[in-house]
Amino acid sequence: MKTLIVHAHPEPKSLNGSLKDLAVSTLEEAGHQVRVSDLYAMNWKAVLDAADYGTAASDPLKVAADSGRAFEAGTLTPDVLAEQEKLLWADTVIFQFPLWWYTMPAILKGWVDRVFSYRFAYGVGEHSETKYGERFGEGTLAGRRALLSVTVGGPASHYAARGINGPIDDLLFPIQHGILYYPGIEVLPPFVVHGADRLTPEDHPAVAEAWRHRLRTLETTAPIPYRPQNLGDYDLPSLHLKPHLEPIGTTGFSLHVRT
Repeated sequence: MKTLIVHAHPEPKSLNGSLKDLAVSTLEEAGHQVRVSDLYAMNWKAVLDAADYGTAASDPLKVAADSGRAFEAGTLTPDVLAEQEKLLWADTVIFQFPLWWYTMPAILKGWVDRVFSYRFAYGVGEHSETKYGERFGEGTLAGRRALLSVTVGGPASHYAARGINGPIDDLLFPIQHGILYYPGIEVLPPFVVHGADRLTPEDHPAVAEAWRHRLRTLETTAPIPYRPQNLGDYDLPSLHLKPHLEPIGTTGFSLHVRT
């Protein structure tokens, strides 16, 4: 197995840094190939702008069209091309980050904005009045798996169905479904460390062993069964879930997970 770890935390000695290092050692000990994109260590440019597209940039800037032209011409910046190559190389992608303000750190969102360019991660396949391309289960990155390894500050009860922060699966839905499943990546259930700021040295061995277990079972863990766009669950062209699949009046992210 070939695994890319995309790591986003500014402190190498942090819990996130330790989980990243443990992932590398555990996977390599199991005979897997591992590559790491440590975004803070790389001084990753998080802000998308016209400089990303060189001569393909228009005036005014049109992000989708310009990034697509640059991708097809092979003129995206070298840092972006390198990350796209890593994604194509990998069988599995692990994202290691803290949940800040209910989402990923800005540097990781900037990685997505720049690396998931038009014609690479989206805007592929047939686009017509009745088909909206190869996405949500199809696309450039189909056949790969992803896992979010996330640290959160609050206890698990705060992220339960009736918890004040909302269910963790709902908080991660925009990342797991909207960013990863969109270009075709199958998404494994997340690994979440709750109460990260309150962990004691006595807590660390249990967290480490739980993480090792998840890493050792990456290849056998079933992905979240999100509904594919183009295999019959949705009416076209509305892309509304067909009424017989869930009771009318039911709403929420869970509609888009097959039961």
